[in-house]
Parts: sequence; structure tokens; C-alpha cells
Amino acid sequence: MSNPTRRAFLRSMGLLTIGFSLPFSDAEDLPGSLKKTPNINAWLEVLASGKVRVFTGKIELGQGIRTAIAQMAAEELYLPMHQVEVIMADTERSPNETYTAGSASIENSAIAVRYAAATARATLLQRAAQQFETDIEKLTLKNGFVQYRKQRKSFSELLNGQQLSGEVKMPVSLKPKRMYELVGKAIHRSEIEKMVKAESWYVQDLRFPGMIHARISRPPSYDSRLEFLDEKALRKQFPGLQKVVVKGSFVGIMGADEFEVMQAQQWLKDHARWSVGTSLPAPKDLVTYLKSLPGETKSITKRGTLSSNATWKARYIKPYLMHGSIGPSCAVAWYQDGKLQIWTHSQGVYPLREALHKMLDLPLELIHVQGVAGSGCYGHNGADDVAAEAALLAMTVPGIPVRLQWSREEEHAWEPYGSAMVFEVEARLDTQGRIQEWNYELWSDTHSTRPGGNPENLLPARYLEKPFLPKQNLEVNGGMVRNSEPYYALPNLAVTAHRFSGPLRVSALRSLGGYGNVFAIECFMDELAEKARKDPFEFRLMHLEDTRAIAVVEKLREILSKEKNAPGEGVGIGFARYKNTAAYCAVAARVRVIQRSMQVIKLWAVIDAGEIINRDGIINQTEGGMIQSASWTIKEQVKFDTRQPITRDWYSYPIFRMSEIPEVAVHVIDQPNEKPLGAGEAVQGPTAAALANAYYQASGGRLRELPLLLSSYREQSQKEN
Repeated sequence: MSNPTRRAFLRSMGLLTIGFSLPFSDAEDLPGSLKKTPNINAWLEVLASGKVRVFTGKIELGQGIRTAIAQMAAEELYLPMHQVEVIMADTERSPNETYTAGSASIENSAIAVRYAAATARATLLQRAAQQFETDIEKLTLKNGFVQYRKQRKSFSELLNGQQLSGEVKMPVSLKPKRMYELVGKAIHRSEIEKMVKAESWYVQDLRFPGMIHARISRPPSYDSRLEFLDEKALRKQFPGLQKVVVKGSFVGIMGADEFEVMQAQQWLKDHARWSVGTSLPAPKDLVTYLKSLPGETKSITKRGTLSSNATWKARYIKPYLMHGSIGPSCAVAWYQDGKLQIWTHSQGVYPLREALHKMLDLPLELIHVQGVAGSGCYGHNGADDVAAEAALLAMTVPGIPVRLQWSREEEHAWEPYGSAMVFEVEARLDTQGRIQEWNYELWSDTHSTRPGGNPENLLPARYLEKPFLPKQNLEVNGGMVRNSEPYYALPNLAVTAHRFSGPLRVSALRSLGGYGNVFAIECFMDELAEKARKDPFEFRLMHLEDTRAIAVVEKLREILSKEKNAPGEGVGIGFARYKNTAAYCAVAARVRVIQRSMQVIKLWAVIDAGEIINRDGIINQTEGGMIQSASWTIKEQVKFDTRQPITRDWYSYPIFRMSEIPEVAVHVIDQPNEKPLGAGEAVQGPTAAALANAYYQASGGRLRELPLLLSSYREQSQKEN
């Protein structure tokens, strides 16, 4: 076989990789996380059993990334799924991929695994060709074996006790997509069975021999300081306590009996004395208050020329929201032989380790952080904080594993919330009903105070003898302006962001600023459509240029064309491309409005996330995202008084109950020849807008303030008065 013929054959089989120095196109940049970690053995290893173990720095948060990564590795290595094991988020074994966030796990981690597996396949085939003394094109690859005529060797036999080495270098020939057997299919997640059967799966389920339980005595407000604690009286009341730890204003209690430790925590709440702390504002008009706070103003986008002749103006409001994780945060820490090991549901085991290294003054190499799934996440909740607290306590009882479990009240009161936001937008239409000018301003706190190697972002670090106090930073950041520029062709456009530092602790909540920005933009698009006397679909389509964006909107219109509304019902829509670079998503909502009540009957979504890896996974993520967004949009709001947040249970912070969950339908547009796009946070913003727009269609009333249930009460009250 001539070189050109062999080259064409190997490329068609997906076997041509870095092992061959044949001339092709210029080398491309390494994709995803390979840029930082190009070594093959950082991503996978062959076990003696013949299975392949894959490593990822991402953690399973319910998004199905474990299964998707296994699919991609198995596909490239011609393996069945059961022969691929995935190790996630472990500082001693997995690559450092910082955070599992931003819907970027497929784009960065899974793609890295795909290319590493394709490179590994080529290396194994090269070895087989040498050992069988034949050409690569005469080999077959299946189920972990390379076969030549009647001879065959497993991957582990080919390596003969060695491991794969070397780096992934471009170009890499991937398996041809026409030969895919796993990618793009609906592969069920194996861990679902464990969840359904209530088997041990979550970090909350971990138990170790000799383990003790811990609780934290919390101050009455963010910056209160401990003034007096009678440890003698505490121990007299609870003689079974094993350890009482007081480090400045950080107070922890530990014991073998979890219930006794919980009772001691409650006793301290009533008997420890704390300083009053700084009062929270609790203003009657939160919007005016937030807009009055000092901060930074930054122009995000400016294009064309704006006049002062706006056709239409509106203001939209998003309150503080909490993650509302169903399982309150939990961690286990074990300090033995000078080394600290932590089991945590943190989204970033490496950044957490860096922050702990500074807080504890313990060398990095002596801290091992292992990711374990948590029961609910949705962003930066209390996972890092509880891990840091468990670490502090474990180091006072060497050799004993310490389990620290937050209560529902602690989770609701102390987690970092999603920031409140204010949006003001005005636009001018031309005589044909097209948008000629768009002026958009937003006010927001930050949307990320993740540890990031900074101990001041860990809750307990603020209360130590030498506290790590949060740094005042009023810089406008990407999280708050996410999706603030409409994904429409607008000739004259300005987007301005105002950053404030609000009264509550805040950080990353699913989709960050994208949820609020898309809510405001898409509600305003509906208002402008009515002003222009255009159908909401037609109005959006006349301002879209991206053919994939047009396709999802048109597909949603096609789906709704077969639906009929009953009296008192309305249908609204919303559209966005998440981050303006990730998945395209259009959502429709049907609601029924009776007096002040709003019932969500059905939600539809059309999503284009590029190449589909696991069809079930993307549908599940989209369905769950719509339901969660509907709960945020209609019911949820963090409230606070002059001392602390007061929404500390499910009664004061209601979320959707099972009886309120609407019917959901998701249509996925597969783009097998496009790169995979982040999809886990694409649906939140469009869902919020679709619900508000549906309310208007059903009732004739515009609701511009979230949650809509509260807003509808205000609207009704205004009508009555």
C-alpha cells in the first residue's frame, strides 16, 4: 500500500495520530483542558483487568458528566461502557480543571478525554503492529483487544506492565462519526439506581469506623464576634461531648452521639454571648437602596449612536435567590499521620485545597481533597465552607474522622446567595417595527466569591483569631454581565453595568447573571413586539441573523402551532444563546391565571447544544432547568431583617412542590458535525421570560418584578386601590 493510500485508510479508520509523522494540515491548538494538561496518562490508564480508568477534574453534580465522559472514552477506544471507569475530582489522581461550572464540562474535560483516548488508541495499535509484526491496517480493535488473524492481545498485555506515556499533539484523528456506537445515544446513568434505592451515594451518606459528628455554633449576624462562652457549663449539660473547639469566634463541638452534638449546638445558640454586629439595611425599597450603593460603572458594549428618543422603557427586578440544595452541605475530614484528607461536594477540589493550604498553614502536598457527589448543588453553595470547617475541627482530633453536617436552617441562612439585580432598558423602533436603538443598564453584586485559593472566601476563615476578612472588590465581572448583550442584530446598542456591594453574602448560582439578564431582555422583546404590532416569534426572527438561532425559534413555533389554549390560559416565549457562545435555547410556557394564582401547565424547550453526547443527559438537564427556573421565577426570594436572612426553612422560602411541577417537553436539535456546547444553564433565562410573557397573554398584566407570585399580588393590590 502506498503512503498516500495508507494515509487515507488510516484517517478513515480514525487511527492516524501523533504516532505518524506524515504531513497533514498545520497543527491545531489542543482543545479544552489539554492545553494545560497534555499528558496522556493524566487522563487515562489501562488496568491489569483490561479495563480503562479515565480521570477528570470535573465532579458529578447531577448533570451526567460521568456517563458522558465514559461514552466518549469508550467510543474512541472501541470499548463497551462497562469497561470504562471514571475517577472524578481528586487532587491526588485527577487533572486540575479548577471548577465544574459554566456548563463547560463537555467542552473542556470530555473533549480532552476524547482526544487523549484517540491518542491512546493509536499508541496501542502501534504497539500491536510491532508485536504482531504486521501493518496497522490489518489489525482489528474490539472490546479491549487488538486482534491479528487468530492472535489477540488485551490492552494490558500490549503494555506489559507499563503505562501509556507521552503527550497529545495535534492533529489527532478521531473515530469517524459515522462509526459511532455510543456517542449521541441515550445511555442511562448507572448511579440513578443507587439514588432511587437510597443506597450510599452522596457525601451525606459517608460513614467511617470511629467517626465522630460535629456542629458549629453560629453568630447571630455576619460580623458578630464571640464575647463569652461557658465551656464548663456546656460540658456539664452535655457530658458526652468529645471536644469543644474555640478559635477566636469560630466555635465547633464534636462527639460520638450526633443528636447530643445537635442539642449542644442549640444550647450554645441560647447561652453563648455575641456582639451585635453591623445592622443590615432591610430597606422598604430594595431597588432604590441597591442603586444608591457606591460601586464601579463600566461600559460593556457600545455600537452605533444612541439618541434620547426612546419608544419604550421598562425596569425589571430580580431578588436574592438561594441554591436551596435539597441535601444541606456536608463534609468529612480526617487528619492522620500529618496529612489531611477531605471528602467534599465542592465544585473545585483544587481551588479549595489551595485556600485550605493558606488558611491552615499546611503544605499543599499534605492536603488531599476528594470530590463526592452532593444532594443538590446548582452553583457555589455551602460545600466549600463546610469542608473548611470540618478541616479545622479534624486537625484538633488527629486520627479521628470528623463528619460535619449543616442543618436546613444553616444552609438557608449561611450559603452565598445569587445576587439581586436591577435592569433598566429603553429602545426605539423604526417605522417598520425594527429596533433601531437599544440602551440597557444593569445593577448587580458579584456572581462569584468561590474560594479560588483565597481563604477569605471561606466562611470559617472570617472568624479565626487572625481572621481572613473579605476584600472589598467593586470590579465589574463577567458573571454579572453574562447575556447582557442581546443575541440580536441591533444597529445602535449600549450596555452599561453598575457593580455594587450589597448587604448579603453572594456567589455563583446556576447561570449567574444570565438568568436575570435574559429575563429582562426577553420580556422587553415581547413588549416591543406588541408595540410594533408584531407576533412575538416574527419580531424575534426579524432581528436574528444566526441560522442556528433562527432554527430553534422556528422549531418552537412549529411545535406550538399544534397546541390550543383553553380560556384563562396564555402562552409566552423566550430565547437566548447561553453566554452568547454556548447552547441555543427557545422556551415556551403555558400558564393559567385565576385571580392572583398562576399555574404553570406546560413548558416546552428546543435546544441546540451542538454535537450530542448523551441524549438522555441533555434532555434531563433541560427539563430540570425549566422546572427549577419556574420555581425561582414564580415563588423564590431571600428575605432579611436588620440582623440576618430570615428565610430559613421551606415555609419561608417555598420552592415548587411535586404537585406544582408542570408537564415538560424537550426537543433536541442534533448537530453532529458541530462542537458540543455547554447546555446545563441554557434554559433558565428563557424560561423566566416565557413565564412572565405567558402571564401577560393570559391576564393582560405585565409583571416585571420577580418572583412573579409576589409581583402579581402587588399588581392586584394596585388594581384594588
